[in-house]
Amino acid sequence: MSGYPDQTTTEGVRVEVLTQFVPEQSDAKAGRYLFAYQIRITNTTSETIQLLSRHWIITDGWGREEEVKGPGVVGEQPIIAPGDHFEYQSFCPLPTPTGSMRGWYQMITENKPISVEIPQFFLVEPGSFH
Repeated sequence: MSGYPDQTTTEGVRVEVLTQFVPEQSDAKAGRYLFAYQIRITNTTSETIQLLSRHWIITDGWGREEEVKGPGVVGEQPIIAPGDHFEYQSFCPLPTPTGSMRGWYQMITENKPISVEIPQFFLVEPGSFH
């Protein structure tokens, strides 16, 4: 995975997303499609920030939405210094060969809480016509 095609910046915090279909962990006959995603969060502000929680809205190819909320990401609540970044990888299983994810992170700066947008990104099995 290289290059981040989907990105947004909220109050100086840039979120970049890269996705990949994982065929060896997917089974179309069983209605299981696994997608990996990599996220880079870059702090372009002059203040240290900390990621406290995440809120995802996951939409499958049939338009059904699922919300996922929780503390941190991949078991961490990273602190990101000015000019630094934090990267992580995770996975999303879907019952359809296409879908999308979007959401936001709750973060705190030295002075205030902020809600940082995660850009909507699409999960698409290569060769899917859905």
